[in-house]
Amino acid sequence: LKANQFTSLVFDNGEKEKYYGEKKRERRATKWESEDDNKENEEERTPMATPWYFVAVLLTILTSSQGILTTLSQSDGGYKYDYATVPFLAEVFKLIISGLLLWREMRTSSSATARITKDWKSVRLFVIPSLIYLIHNNVQFATLTYVDTSTYQIMGNLKIVTTGILFRLFLKRKLSNLQWMAIGLLAVGTTTSQVKGCGEASCDSLFTAPIQGYLLGILSAGLSALAGIYTEFLMKRNNDSLYWQNLQLYTFGSLFNVARLIADDFRLGFEKGFWWQRIFDGYSITTWMVVLNLGSTGLLVSWLMKYADNIVKVYSTSMAMLLTMVASIYLFSFKPTVQLFLGIIICIMSLHMYFAPPHTLVDLPVTTEVNPKTLKQVVVEEKTDS
Repeated sequence: LKANQFTSLVFDNGEKEKYYGEKKRERRATKWESEDDNKENEEERTPMATPWYFVAVLLTILTSSQGILTTLSQSDGGYKYDYATVPFLAEVFKLIISGLLLWREMRTSSSATARITKDWKSVRLFVIPSLIYLIHNNVQFATLTYVDTSTYQIMGNLKIVTTGILFRLFLKRKLSNLQWMAIGLLAVGTTTSQVKGCGEASCDSLFTAPIQGYLLGILSAGLSALAGIYTEFLMKRNNDSLYWQNLQLYTFGSLFNVARLIADDFRLGFEKGFWWQRIFDGYSITTWMVVLNLGSTGLLVSWLMKYADNIVKVYSTSMAMLLTMVASIYLFSFKPTVQLFLGIIICIMSLHMYFAPPHTLVDLPVTTEVNPKTLKQVVVEEKTDS
């Protein structure tokens, strides 16, 4: 009101209308420019039109079928093939697919959209995730020497919480209190679904393992979360083509898997010959399906790392675990438990809490409409008092 009164003293009516008209046009132009900039930045960040939730659902389905296919690939309770060759062939599959997609992108797109950074300082960073995964795999085997499978699966749910913590510490991504509660509920839900009844003999084994087993389990969960967080950092640190980033990631992954196969040869004293001589021994159609499934899930995970985040991946894999349990009821005569159904309900609640818009979770006060005439009368009275 004071500004209006001062302007009335300085300008006459014509100049006043001209002054405020120019100011309004300036504000409108600034707003339009800001909206255009935001739109351009959004298009630069998300060049693909595929919705992230479609990829997340597809990842859930493929991940849930992974354990089922692996079980079906067994023969007489064991593997006729060398299971260490499966991750290697999956890495090679991802490497070939990424190379073909990059070649197609460079042919059909401009150089601006198919950006490639060939600087060695940037390329060498992709060694780190492969190295972390290699250490994680060895820690997994070491953990299983101290604890049983059920205890290991339950401790594996710690990676849900550690992912959220590292997500905040390293990527500086803020989560609301409700989202932190949702992540905690997800860990509780997945753990509940895996806990067996205390009437069973295996119930006591959860708390009787050596302290080394629990420490290694925590380390395994931390390494798994760290590898995911660092991969997301690499994918989002620049605007390089996703396929070029995959090409670097899977090249080093293939090399580390070859190193593991060579190490196994030395450990066994070359009893079965060199690894490349037996790489396809015992392979069946189901085994090849396991390889294709593992490779496809890896490609989907890298897409989510680039255009979504680690939390989406964690929810996808957690829901996949529950889906696997439900499918096992019909495929392998798995006996459902009350804990399984409680875990499913808790995880669904967690999913809704994390991704639902805030106004659907909290009852916000209804805004009241004010009569414009009343506002006009108040302004007139204030001017009169002045």
